Parts: sequence; C-alpha cells; structure tokens
Amino acid sequence: MNHRHAASFAFAVAALVAGVAHADDAKPQGSEKCWGVAKAGQNDCAAGPGTTCAGTAKKDFQKNAWKLVPLGTCTAIKTPNGHGTLEQSKA
Repeated sequence: MNHRHAASFAFAVAALVAGVAHADDAKPQGSEKCWGVAKAGQNDCAAGPGTTCAGTAKKDFQKNAWKLVPLGTCTAIKTPNGHGTLEQSKA
C-alpha cells in the first residue's frame, strides 16, 4: 500500500471509529433519553451492566436502560417504579 492509500485508509478507519463512538449520542430532534421507562427488551441503546444495546434490557423499567421519548415528557412518565428520569440511575 503506498503512502497516499495508507493515509486514506487511516482516515477512513478514524472516521468509522469516531462515528461508532458517538452513535449512541445521536437522537432525533424533539426527543430525549428517558431512563427507567423501557419495558424488557424494548430499550433503545446503551443501557448499563447486563445490557449492550437496543433491546437488551432484562426487566421492565430497568433504571439503567433508556428509551427515546418526546422532548419534555420523560419526567411525567409514571411506571410502577416511579417516574422516568433524565439521568441514569447508579442502582
């Protein structure tokens, strides 16, 4: 591989890695991450321990799993465990 191709390849890999690192942060405008409101297997991405990404929450209303909801509605969502929260629970 010549120097030009090597540089192009390195740039492409760096862009891919950066895209993957921030894919979790991407969300549609007018929505917010709401922690503790997803049903089992219906969370969006990046839940906590025991989960890896979308659809991996093990139980309903898991405090370390989030779901995208319309902006401004999260804390009004009531579950058997309390209201949704904009911050991930450490529990």
